[in-house]
Amino acid sequence: MAGDGLPRIAVAGAGIFARTQYIPRLREIAHLVVLKAIWSRTQESAEAAAELARDFAPDIECRWGDAGLEEIMGDPSISGVAVVLAGQVQVELSLKMLKAGKHVIQEKPASGSTMEAEKALSIYNSFPNEFPYKPIWALAENYRFEPAFVESRKLMSDIGDMMNIQVIIEGSMNSSNPYFNSSWRRNFVGGFILDMGVHFISGLRMLVGSEIATVSSISRHVDKALPPPDNICSLFQLENGCAGVFVFAVNSRSPKILWRVDGTKGTVQIERGFASGKHGYQVLFSSENGQCQTTFYPFCGVNEELKAFVHDIVQANKDGDHMAEPRSSYVEGARDVAVLEAMLESSANQGTMVQVKKF
Repeated sequence: MAGDGLPRIAVAGAGIFARTQYIPRLREIAHLVVLKAIWSRTQESAEAAAELARDFAPDIECRWGDAGLEEIMGDPSISGVAVVLAGQVQVELSLKMLKAGKHVIQEKPASGSTMEAEKALSIYNSFPNEFPYKPIWALAENYRFEPAFVESRKLMSDIGDMMNIQVIIEGSMNSSNPYFNSSWRRNFVGGFILDMGVHFISGLRMLVGSEIATVSSISRHVDKALPPPDNICSLFQLENGCAGVFVFAVNSRSPKILWRVDGTKGTVQIERGFASGKHGYQVLFSSENGQCQTTFYPFCGVNEELKAFVHDIVQANKDGDHMAEPRSSYVEGARDVAVLEAMLESSANQGTMVQVKKF
C-alpha cells in the first residue's frame, strides 16, 4: 500500500485497449488507486503510454522488456497488475505475476482454449496460500459489471418460465475499427469470433442465470477481409432446458446487438443503443399486463470492474480470507471461452451437437 493508503498497480501492456480504456478509466478512479508503472516490450511504447497518464500519475515509471517485468515483480509497493496484452501471451504473464504475489486483473479472453484455461487454473490452484494471502486472479470482460445486465438479471424473476432466448450480434469490425488490423486478434483461434464473442456470452450467461449445456452451430467465412469464420449461427440449450439462438456476424452494414428472453409472464430485452449523447444499453421489460417499461443505462462496465478489483486488493491486503468479486473470477471467463469453443467445434463438424466443457 502507498503511504497515502492507496494501493499501487502496474499496467502490463501499451496497446490500443491499454491506451484508450485502461488509462482513461484509471484517471477516473485516481482517488482509489495509484498507477505506479506501465510496461511494454519496448521503451518507446512504454514511454508513449506513460505520457498519456502523466496528468494523474505524475510519478509513473516506465518499464520495458524482460528486465522491466522482473522489476515489477520485485517491487513490493506494487500490489496489483493489469495484464492487457495479446491474447496468446496473457495467461503465461498472469501466472508469472500471481506467482510473484501480485493480484492480477487480466483482459479477456481468459484463454485461447479450455485446455489452456484448465492447465492455468491447476497451476494457480497449486500456489500455496501465503504472501500472506493467495493473490486474486480477476478476468476483465466488463459485461457482468454493466448496470444494464445487473438490473435485467433482477427483472428475470418477473417473466415467469423462460420459453426462448435470442442473442443477435451484428458487429462493426470493418477497416475503420481500430482493432480491425490487430495482428494478434486476426491470428487468434476462431478469429474475431472468440475474442469478441466472450463479451456476448458473458452477457447471456449473466442474464439467464443458467449454464449453457449443449450447442449446435454452423459457421461460415463470408467477408474475406476478415479471418475465418466471420459468421456463426448456433442453437443452444441451457441446463434448465430452455433453448435459444445465438446469431453472430463479425461485421454488418447495420450494427445491432441484442439479448432477448421471452417468458410465460413477460419479456426482457437488452439492446445496445445511444441516448442523450451516451452509448449504452436500452433495457425493455414487458410485463403480464402488457405494459412496456424502458430504461437506458450508459456504459460503465470497465470502470465498475476496475473499482471492484481495487476494492478486492484493499480488502485482501487487510484480510487474507477476503472473498474476491465472483463476477470477475478467472473461471467465469473460462466458462465463456468453453461455450464459444464448443460452438466452433460443432461448426467444424457440420453442426453436430457438442457438450460445453464444464468448469
